[in-house]
Amino acid sequence: MRLWQGKSRGGAFGYRFFIFLITHVGIKFAYFFLLFVVVHFIPFAPLATRWSWYYYRKIHRYGFLKTIGMLYLNYYRFGQVLIDKMAVRMGKQDCYQYEFENYDAFLKLLNGNTGVILIGAHVGNWEIGGSFFGEYAKKINIVMLDAEARKIKEVWEKNTGSFQYKIIPLSEQDFEHIYKIKEVLDNKEYVCFQGDRRVSEKMSCTFDFLGRQATFPKGPFYLAVKFKAPVVFYFSMREKGMKYRFKFFIAGVSAHGREAHPEHALMRQYIQTLESVLRQYPEQWFNYYKFWNA
Repeated sequence: MRLWQGKSRGGAFGYRFFIFLITHVGIKFAYFFLLFVVVHFIPFAPLATRWSWYYYRKIHRYGFLKTIGMLYLNYYRFGQVLIDKMAVRMGKQDCYQYEFENYDAFLKLLNGNTGVILIGAHVGNWEIGGSFFGEYAKKINIVMLDAEARKIKEVWEKNTGSFQYKIIPLSEQDFEHIYKIKEVLDNKEYVCFQGDRRVSEKMSCTFDFLGRQATFPKGPFYLAVKFKAPVVFYFSMREKGMKYRFKFFIAGVSAHGREAHPEHALMRQYIQTLESVLRQYPEQWFNYYKFWNA
């Protein structure tokens, strides 16, 4: 089974290219340009296309023609998400509309007496939310692979000023990131994980996901239980026009539960939540590699 290697689609070159378009020709022209880029991208990214096809044809069980349409829409939506992320970071957030679900309960946790763990996924546009969280965004710490963190941070700082989030580099060589996570939570800040990409077979578990077996990283959920931190599943989904809907799901699993592996109960709740989001927004699944075990 291929594991995630820390190479995001739409890496440094993609960021620079879209920053150029937004700066010189505008957001909507960049959307228009995407219509042609996607046609080129489908055949020249064969592995990404293969697994996207699998996702729509085998997981969602769409017909042949609908799968072709969803494949195109998926790539187009990914390009829009990338453009939006850059545009908001460049101060163009007034161009967008946004709504929040369960926001009051979310803020109550953020204003509590403990740190908070946020667990998202590579769906929608989770990064865009930081621009709308005001002072709360300054306390967000994102856990990501060290190589990916350096590349993305360099591009952001060079083209759009200082990087908005703090980063906790994830290293497979030592456990330094765990100590940093504990320190951040003790300081009543927020740690953000992506719960849908694993880098180690040892720290992973297999569950039924959208009807087929898939393997998820156990680390974020295990640390949430170990550090007794409240957990929020967070998704920022793009809707029609230039609108985003921020969804906050407060995890209901107690770290003091009687289950032998309480992190498994937390993982199941996360997976059920992710399934409900993807059924509503199937075009916004951006994991372009072999995700399911079959």
